[in-house]
Amino acid sequence: MGKRILVVDDDTGILEVLTEILCEYNFDVKAISQGELVFNEANAYHPDLILMDVMLSGMDGRNICKSLKADPQLNQIPVILLSANVNAYSVMFDQGAPNDFVAKPFDLDNLIQRIELQLAA
Repeated sequence: MGKRILVVDDDTGILEVLTEILCEYNFDVKAISQGELVFNEANAYHPDLILMDVMLSGMDGRNICKSLKADPQLNQIPVILLSANVNAYSVMFDQGAPNDFVAKPFDLDNLIQRIELQLAA
């Protein structure tokens, strides 16, 4: 089985599309739609990478990312944040920043390239 990716987005349509695409690239994908489940799923699933939307229902992916990066058990997992708000890119300069940021709508080839780059690091 391929590398494990935990995908977090409250839009089930995007979750389905990302899951299908990533599986075609031989990634093992776990998709969740609730930000509050990230820590439980990360501890249980042991992903090689987390791909997460910034704007989640009732939660902010940037804050979840900061908490992940502060957790000694999970801080080595690369996090790529996705957002339709290109101003969210500024999070790349904050403490607890994600490993990468991809603007929505994303170019599929670019997204896969960025995922593979993080997994190779």
